[in-house]
Order: sequence, then structure tokens, then C-alpha cells
Amino acid sequence: MNIIETQNLTKTYGDFTAVSGISLHVPKGTVYGFLGPNGAGKSTTMKLFLGLTQPTGGSFVIDGKRFPGGRVQILKEVGSFIEAPAFYGNLTGEENLEIIRRILGLPRSSVADALELTGLTQHRRKLAKKYSIGMKQRLGLAGALIGRPPVLILDEPTNGLDPVGIHEIRSLIRSLPQQFGCTVFVSSHLLSEMELMADNIGILNHGRLLFEGTLDDLKSSAAAQGCPTGSLEDTFLAMIDADNRQRGGAR
Repeated sequence: MNIIETQNLTKTYGDFTAVSGISLHVPKGTVYGFLGPNGAGKSTTMKLFLGLTQPTGGSFVIDGKRFPGGRVQILKEVGSFIEAPAFYGNLTGEENLEIIRRILGLPRSSVADALELTGLTQHRRKLAKKYSIGMKQRLGLAGALIGRPPVLILDEPTNGLDPVGIHEIRSLIRSLPQQFGCTVFVSSHLLSEMELMADNIGILNHGRLLFEGTLDDLKSSAAAQGCPTGSLEDTFLAMIDADNRQRGGAR
């Protein structure tokens, strides 16, 4: 069963097509790695899912609810972390999460739960403006996880983290489907981490979906195209390069 599906989803800005007719299939209870170079359309796709921008064409369904009719219900079931998280600097981490909790109408215990999940309990009373970059990333992730929603949409959740922090967040994301039954749709430029984290992969380039499937499917597809299969990074770079050459060297 797919918890997220898109049909020919498209987003244009004037003459520029950011997302070009993509049809995604995200199985329920998996970690889905959404990959692509800068400007490929990953963040735009995530913003479409959250109603932050409107599709030019096509449609999508999240947990059986079709956009735009089910937009409010979709947002109630989705936790998100898009780009750099914004906080009230003069409030503590705990107080920032308390605002989210009240908006969502969640139980009081959900704040402590989110802080514990992201390793911020000991820093809960520190002002957000005094958080390091890595701690702000964790607070953003805590805001996405609050209430343990069935779907998480995470855009570069390990930005600014040191290697220990990256490992901890990867382990957390990897554990979420089994522990809480949620589905994680995550983008990252750290392909070695994605290789350890993701069940399924979608590769986007110039707004077009080049590949979708499991890591094993990707290796088989890459081998058939004569691309290297030693690592996800090698395969990804070869596929992007081949697509760019096919487009006449488009950058």
C-alpha cells in the first residue's frame, strides 16, 4: 500500500518547469529517499505536498486524502521539516514546541516526548537563539515529530550536524517506521547516509523522475545502463551525468 502517490505532478514558474509530470509511489511504513542535485525540484515537490505552493498540473494523494480537497486533513497527519527551521529566538526550545503542541491540539506529554526522541531534553530550557546549528536542526526535527504523525516530510534533516549527530539522526529516522509505524519521505545530499537509511529511492533531475524503486532495483537498473553499482553515490552521479549529456549538457 502506498501512503503517498502523485500522478503527473507538475509545477511551473513562468517558462521554468521545476517539477515535470512526476508520478511517485511511497510505500507505507518505509523510509523513502528523495535524491537529486541542487535545483532538481526536490524542495518544490515537498512544498507541494504541504500546500505551500500550488501544483500547475497533476494531482497527489497522501494517506487516502486527495489534494486540494483534503488539504487540512493532510496537514494534520504530516510532520515536516523544510529548509532551515524558523523559531522564536527569545523562547526556549521547550516553549517553541509548546506553541506547536497547542496549535495542533496535542497532549502536554508530546513536547517532552519530542525532546526525548531528538536528544534535546537537557537543552529544553535554553533559549533557541543560543542553540548551535546542529541543535536548531534537532529542534526542527522535534517540531516535525511532535505527536508522532503517520507521515514525516524531511528536507535535509542532518544539515549542520557533526558526524556523531548525523549518525544519531540517521538511526532515529531508520527506527521510526518500525517503532511508530510512520512513513518518512526524506531528502539529503549525504548519499552514503541515504544508502544506510532508505528502503526506497526516487532520483530527480531537472524536475523529471529518473528512477524509483528499492536500492536493489537501482543497482539492477544501473547495471543495465552500464552505470557503476559500487555505491549509491557512484550510481547517482553516473545517472545524473548520463541524463545531462542526453539533454545536451543542460545544467
